[in-house]
Amino acid sequence: MTLFKAAWTNSISRAFGKFASTEFPPFLQHLINTAYVKLMGVDMRAFEEPDHYKSLNALFTRKLLYPREITKDPNAIVAPADSYVTAEGEVRNAVALQIKGFSYSVRELLTNRFEPDAVAPVENGKYINFYLAPNDYHRYHVPMDMKVLRAVHVPGLLYPVNFKYLRKVPKLFIKNERVILECIDSANRLFFMVLVGALNVGKMTLSFDERIRTNSDTRQIQVYDYENVTLKRGEELGMFMMGSTIVMLFEEGSVDLVENLEGRKVRFGDVVANRKS
Repeated sequence: MTLFKAAWTNSISRAFGKFASTEFPPFLQHLINTAYVKLMGVDMRAFEEPDHYKSLNALFTRKLLYPREITKDPNAIVAPADSYVTAEGEVRNAVALQIKGFSYSVRELLTNRFEPDAVAPVENGKYINFYLAPNDYHRYHVPMDMKVLRAVHVPGLLYPVNFKYLRKVPKLFIKNERVILECIDSANRLFFMVLVGALNVGKMTLSFDERIRTNSDTRQIQVYDYENVTLKRGEELGMFMMGSTIVMLFEEGSVDLVENLEGRKVRFGDVVANRKS
């Protein structure tokens, strides 16, 4: 995808979003939903039948019928979404990987809306990237008990974030639209969650703040500060309107990542890291 074509990704995503949000007559909606489930290989065993959803977007953002079981270990950090781990490891000299062979600057990803002293703790910490495929459950959840200090909405392009494009587009996460959450855990240790938009995703939501509107006409970075947003592990945090990526960056010395997750499928609720005492 050339840069010229990339400039159209937002318009394409908005157009697709209008189609996906349209409630078609029941017979036609049945064809759309069942075709999507079959084409993408969506496992519907934990959800309502495809005909239950009155639009394709409702199918994308389907709720679980039953809550997932979450470990009771207070130090466990769980996967925020059903996803593939595309990369994980140590941030070295403020550089992390989007996938093997392609790196990006943590400071560029997080933007200058955070003071250098606020970013410094994660510049030699740990990172893990979660890619949500189009057939995944598209809601994301709180990975550990946490307090949200700031959200930064960064408008940008909407490249696909699948494995092909992760290996093709340098600094993809920095070029794409994203919402950055600055958080602390129950021990006041810093971490960031970065929700990265993608082609046909465009819209991302946050359960605690309806003001944040992604894939809109705005081109200005928006900053939202919070004092009393405290969330519990496993709570719903928001949703993508299709597959996308979540990047997590942890303060140096604060966590141990579960080994050998890279390239593997994880489900919301699986333990992916453990907080250090």
